[in-house]
Amino acid sequence: MTSDGVADERRGGVRVIAPVRPRKLAKVPFVELSEGRLQGVVSSGSDVSRVYVSSITAGDHGLSCNTNNNRPCGGLSGSHACNHIRALVDAAVAQYGLERVARYLKAEGGDDLWAALHPTTAPSRAAEVFSSFLRHLSYLEVPPTTDPLPELHWFPAAGVVR
Repeated sequence: MTSDGVADERRGGVRVIAPVRPRKLAKVPFVELSEGRLQGVVSSGSDVSRVYVSSITAGDHGLSCNTNNNRPCGGLSGSHACNHIRALVDAAVAQYGLERVARYLKAEGGDDLWAALHPTTAPSRAAEVFSSFLRHLSYLEVPPTTDPLPELHWFPAAGVVR
């Protein structure tokens, strides 16, 4: 393992790490670096029963954003990110730190992640991402324990801002 945690990103299980800084779970309740994507669920600003499933693929920076009912996001226009994807990136940087997110996405460009991305359009992975989110939600029903649950590394237990 290297001191920068790269080996952790390549293992099937990762150690539980504290978030870089608290993030607002009401806006982006789920964010993860998984399956070669930065992916997550973003709450709709206009409809409490709607969420958006957004992702950016590592390497080619393909953007995808759909509602939980698999309808395309009206704000995503080709390679121009919508507000949901921007909120997802902000939450990921708060959770994992800029350096780790940029390294995962293979975006090189210093302190400005958006300048380092060269977005394209990607096929929707909404069903896969939303399924992952629902699986993680099932852990909220697990009885309290002091034993670590490595799959919940994305969920900031301390310093949560709601």
